[in-house]
Amino acid sequence: MIKKSSLVVLVICLFLALLSPGLAQAGSGLTVLTSSAEMDFPSNLTFNLSAESDVDIADIRLNYTVDRMEHARITSEIYIEFVPATSVSAQWVWDMRRTGGLPPGSSLTYWWTVTDTGGSRVKTEPARISIEDNRYEWRSLTRGKVTLYWYKGDDSFAGELMEAAQGALTRLADDTGAGLEKPVKIYIYADSRDLLGSMIFPQEWTGGVAFTRYGIIAIGIAPNDLDWGRRAIAHELTHLVIHQVTFNPYGGLPIWLDEGLAMNSEGEPSSWYVNILHKAAGEDSLVSVQSLSSPFSAYAEEASLAYAQSHSLVEFLIDNYGQGQMFELLSTFRQGSGYDEALNMVYDFDMDGLDALWRDYFAADALPVKPEERGMPPILIGILAGLATGIFLWLSLLIESWAWRRGW
Repeated sequence: MIKKSSLVVLVICLFLALLSPGLAQAGSGLTVLTSSAEMDFPSNLTFNLSAESDVDIADIRLNYTVDRMEHARITSEIYIEFVPATSVSAQWVWDMRRTGGLPPGSSLTYWWTVTDTGGSRVKTEPARISIEDNRYEWRSLTRGKVTLYWYKGDDSFAGELMEAAQGALTRLADDTGAGLEKPVKIYIYADSRDLLGSMIFPQEWTGGVAFTRYGIIAIGIAPNDLDWGRRAIAHELTHLVIHQVTFNPYGGLPIWLDEGLAMNSEGEPSSWYVNILHKAAGEDSLVSVQSLSSPFSAYAEEASLAYAQSHSLVEFLIDNYGQGQMFELLSTFRQGSGYDEALNMVYDFDMDGLDALWRDYFAADALPVKPEERGMPPILIGILAGLATGIFLWLSLLIESWAWRRGW
């Protein structure tokens, strides 16, 4: 009985010893006193730390992960330069002018690892910081998985834009069966100038950007420019939805499908697109589906035709084969299938087959030519300018974003 009681006491003592803070710190007294992060939007993010120990602190490292859609969790590690001492203060500034910025509404998680010369190590609890543009007093409106932020304009202005977003989602769901899998945020700046102030080295004509991996749109819409704003939101929101439902580590969508679905969500095509499509058909200068699978031309006339054809191709597939097969096509791309492979699996024809069928469809059931409009529609100007920007960024920085331009 005495031996059994002694064994119980020993076990309890060992358990308490394991919980002892002194043993956890190996008797060195290594302690993190403060840890903080402060955003100076959009240019830099400053991390600060102070720590002390009974012996010199020898190593400090900062780790962080950016919250976004990824195929594998990526952790960045920063080695902090400092003079070893028993009490230290450390700082690291993330200069986003060197790396590219983070969009408003994004976030990241960070933590520190501190080691002293006695071999003791302390790792702080992960802390999350939201990246916000605090230059403005934002108001918000949420419906379903969409949250819209704005600071200029009344409630009806925000309501109109939210209706445009919800209408685009309804149209997309009806036509393709696709819907938002994760929440999205839409930041409405009062004009392009305010928007430019939220970006790192923006082009002066940028009217908006969609950050598909973050589920965020930042766009400049003045309260008196609702027509353009409705179409722009519908277009970009569709890109976010399609990105979510087809996200995979193997490959993307053909450009004609991605852009055609986005154009379809805007509603009826303008006479500009209808007329340019008829003109190309009459001149026998339509673009092959193979060519439309690659990034569109930066030349206005060629890109206009590419967008018009993409919209018509998507319309052809939806009208003739229905929602179910379009959703199956998107699901097939999510599995990483190639362009021809995916079309063959779902429709039993490849891109050349689609090209031939669509041309017959267009010739037999083409929309009538509409009265001429003067100049390109504003939404097209935005798309074309964004296209040129996207190609440039893709080639130089591989940044995954889409810019809209309004005006030349």
